[in-house]
Amino acid sequence: MSMSGTVLNTGRLVPGLVERVASAPATPSRNVDDGAGRFTDLFAELVNSVNDAQHAAAQTQQAFLAGEPVELHEVMIKAEEAGLTMDLLLEIRNKLMSAYSDIMRMPM
Repeated sequence: MSMSGTVLNTGRLVPGLVERVASAPATPSRNVDDGAGRFTDLFAELVNSVNDAQHAAAQTQQAFLAGEPVELHEVMIKAEEAGLTMDLLLEIRNKLMSAYSDIMRMPM
């Protein structure tokens, strides 16, 4: 799969993520707090998106179990999307922790 295909799939799993990253200015910000705020907002939005996907999957499963007119494939798709968004969030967290660890090991 090409890199652009991966980015498009990520955008489908976490709506708005690609647009938010693409709209961020390429030049570094002079105000450090502003950059940290944008990152915090972006990460909070990502976590909320994962949470929403988890809740949507749970609601679909509950509706299916309650006998409401929900198809089995819809339940499976929602569950898979929720799992993939969680995997994406965990990979981002792992990369951030690795980068932080590398920075902390740098000699001053």
